[in-house]
Amino acid sequence: MSQRSAFWDDHQAAMSDPEYRHHFILESRRIAVIDMIINALDEIRQQQGLSKAELARAIERDPAAVRRLLTAQQVNPSFGMVTDMAAALGYEVVLKPMSTPDKEAVTRPLRELASV
Repeated sequence: MSQRSAFWDDHQAAMSDPEYRHHFILESRRIAVIDMIINALDEIRQQQGLSKAELARAIERDPAAVRRLLTAQQVNPSFGMVTDMAAALGYEVVLKPMSTPDKEAVTRPLRELASV
């Protein structure tokens, strides 16, 4: 049987503090949602046969920046704000496929930049 660490005992005690609990929930939710979305984007990228560099070119970003985003364990604060607001409103950020007309209007032009 594994022993609980002092960290978890301290954490459990701290959860009774409303401010601590508030920040813990926000951070936990932010990390979970961003992780889910970034992983989903990377999976879709792979399914569609795009390299990270091609994706970077399609969105006019440095390939190293896209590579870091898809592989790093960091949180994007501006995106974190979006997840915080959604959580506060009882919503989750959800990735869904675009409609066919939107794909034609948006995706095709972005992909054309990737093949240059």
